[in-house]
Amino acid sequence: MKLSLRRNRTDALPGVTGPVRLDRRTKNLTKRLRPGDIAVIDHADLDKVSAEALIDAKVSAVVNVAQSCTGSYPNLGPGIIADAGVPLVDNVGDEVFTALSEGDTARVDEGIVYRDSEPVGKGIVLDRARVDELMESAKEGLSTQLEAFTANTMEFLKRERELLLDGVGVPEVRTSFARRHALVVVRGYDYRQDLAILKSYIREYHPVLVGVDGGADALVEAGYTPDMIVGDMDSVSDETLKCGAELVVHAYRDGRAPGFARLEKLGLEGTPFPATGTSEDVAMLLADAKSAELIVAVGTHATLVEFLDKGRSGMASTFLTRLRLGPKLIDAKGVSRLHHTRIRMWQLLLLLAAGLLAIAVSIAATPAGQEWLDVLQARWDDFTYWIQETL
Repeated sequence: MKLSLRRNRTDALPGVTGPVRLDRRTKNLTKRLRPGDIAVIDHADLDKVSAEALIDAKVSAVVNVAQSCTGSYPNLGPGIIADAGVPLVDNVGDEVFTALSEGDTARVDEGIVYRDSEPVGKGIVLDRARVDELMESAKEGLSTQLEAFTANTMEFLKRERELLLDGVGVPEVRTSFARRHALVVVRGYDYRQDLAILKSYIREYHPVLVGVDGGADALVEAGYTPDMIVGDMDSVSDETLKCGAELVVHAYRDGRAPGFARLEKLGLEGTPFPATGTSEDVAMLLADAKSAELIVAVGTHATLVEFLDKGRSGMASTFLTRLRLGPKLIDAKGVSRLHHTRIRMWQLLLLLAAGLLAIAVSIAATPAGQEWLDVLQARWDDFTYWIQETL
């Protein structure tokens, strides 16, 4: 999608003009955005999922009060926005959140943010060339991030070794996973494409459908009803929560579970699952502990950059969960490569033969069919007699 710079029709001023939407949490902001809005965010190291959500909302510009790439690692978000042709003004400063209010009309031009004719903030425009420079520099920070990753991994293993090694702490649930596949859907990397290519797999295997927070909405959008919803319950719609799926609330280790407050307002019940890891890891560990034969992951994190995009606090649990599950865990793209519904030539020939046989039986079993057979027999006799006379 390419968005061209729009000009204000009233005063013909250059740049991009539109209503302002602000939020410190990008995932909350994307729920309120409308096409043409100017999104004001506070998002250091803008990740891929958040960038794609902003693009999907068809914003006219993105203003980040923080650094979209701090240099810690080569994060993917800025490049996605730059490739979409959406102006990204970086490192504008926190005062923009004070100077602008929700719904104000603002203008963005050459890195300057205006309210009416007054400049309220200035940043750096990140075009593709500038993003490439930042990504190249950020690669140098990977060694530091790997050191932090190692330390976090050891700390997480100390806290959650009983859960990871023995499944201690996994709650009892009514959904049966035994001898079934589990499809765990996260509204993350390429989740729409993954769900689309898994249609035949879902139809044939009928896996347990597990939505992780917004992943439950993704299942509903794709035409499915989740069997279970796991997470903090902060980024899934009320309608999906009421779909009848079993609800498992990801809680802190001390038992606190903010997600229950929302369920109580909706008159719903849920089962707590105290764990330090992320909600997607909790969902996978639950499916594994309940004897799922195979766990297929949609929209989850797999590469080093994707782990980093999630944030260091979540990296350790994600990495160790994958080590724990081993060959039982398969990425959706791998399933699509292995699982194909193909019609082979011998199957077509068998179907054709069965059809011809059915027609022959139908003809032979009816008076009209007998008459046709007599006529065909007479014609065949005439043909063979003609051949014999000719020879």
